Amino acid sequence: MDVLLENIKTYITLNKEELSLLEKKTTKKTYHKKEIIFEEGKISNEIYFVSKGCVRLFYNVDGTDKTAFFYTEGQFICAGESFTFNIPAIENYQAIDHTELIIFTKSDIEILTKQLPKMEIIARVAVENELITSQKVIASFVTKSPEERYLELLKTKKELFQRAPQQYIASFLGISPETLSRIKKRVYNKERS
Repeated sequence: MDVLLENIKTYITLNKEELSLLEKKTTKKTYHKKEIIFEEGKISNEIYFVSKGCVRLFYNVDGTDKTAFFYTEGQFICAGESFTFNIPAIENYQAIDHTELIIFTKSDIEILTKQLPKMEIIARVAVENELITSQKVIASFVTKSPEERYLELLKTKKELFQRAPQQYIASFLGISPETLSRIKKRVYNKERS
């Protein structure tokens, strides 16, 4: 809960009663490494906040997992279209390592926003962060080479290389694991010369 509260403090302050209400209307759940958190085909009625760990967003494309994003501490996760329009989701979420999530159900969010109007700000920020993240990923694929995407990931989320298997990172970058190995070797050689 501390990570969530620190994150929230950036946008709003809550008094003791508001904090108590927030704690009552959320649940904490722990997931083991490789455990599926949410599966495609289901209707999402939860928003998650990563308090510890790493979560992979992936799509099943003709029987092959395609990694779209990684969420780490301090980030909100939501199968947005499913959550908003009450339709089956096309995405999957998986814990990459030991992960702790704070879960907001749709019904609890409705109660919170009625009793705690500041909750609207938190919900808006969560949605805005997801939108900005999605736009950055799209822009990266449109404007950058695989090597440039690798260098950007190395610069912005270096810890992923210790947390996530290489095949997930390669999939996220839109390349094969073999191509990722070649890029890593090329970058390493450039840095040495």
